[in-house]
Amino acid sequence: MSTLSTHVLDTALGRPAAGVRVILEQVDDTGVVVSLGVGETDADGRLRDLLPPGQALDPGDYRLRFDVGEYFSLTKRESFFPSVMVEFTITGPAAHYHVPLLLSPYGYSTYRGS
Repeated sequence: MSTLSTHVLDTALGRPAAGVRVILEQVDDTGVVVSLGVGETDADGRLRDLLPPGQALDPGDYRLRFDVGEYFSLTKRESFFPSVMVEFTITGPAAHYHVPLLLSPYGYSTYRGS
C-alpha cells in the first residue's frame, strides 16, 4: 500500500502557496468517484497527510483536486482556472508518491516527485 503527499508552489510570486484546499479522490473502473481525504496546504505549501493515520493507497486510479480559485481570490488576483485536477495511477508495490503543483494565475504544471 502506498502513501501520498503534495506541494503547491506559486511560481508567479516565487513562494509556496499556503491555504490551498486539496481533495483526494479514487475513481473505480465504472467511473464512480469516492472522496478519500481533504486537507489544506501549510505555510510551506505542503500537505503531507491526505489520508487518515494508518491508511494507505491500494493500486488504482486517483485524482487530486486543487481548489486554486479560492487561493487566488484570497490573494486578490484574477485567475483562469477555478480548480486543477491531476489524475494518476498507483501501480505495483508500496511506494511514496509525491505530486507537486507549480501554479500561476494562467497556467500550471505537475510531475511525479519523490
